[in-house]
Amino acid sequence: MSAIFNFQSLLTVILLLICTCAYIRSLAPSILDRNKTGLLGIFWKCARIESRLELQ
Repeated sequence: MSAIFNFQSLLTVILLLICTCAYIRSLAPSILDRNKTGLLGIFWKCARIESRLELQ
């Protein structure tokens, strides 16, 4: 069964995406910061979500 159809697997995939984007942004912030709009902007938004959750 695909991760899209299983709710727990979908949440796991989303969490891994957010953590991966935050890790990439910590190593090389210029890669994600130059793509704030468009299709690649999703990765910038995921990194931003993680950085805001980290402060709480």
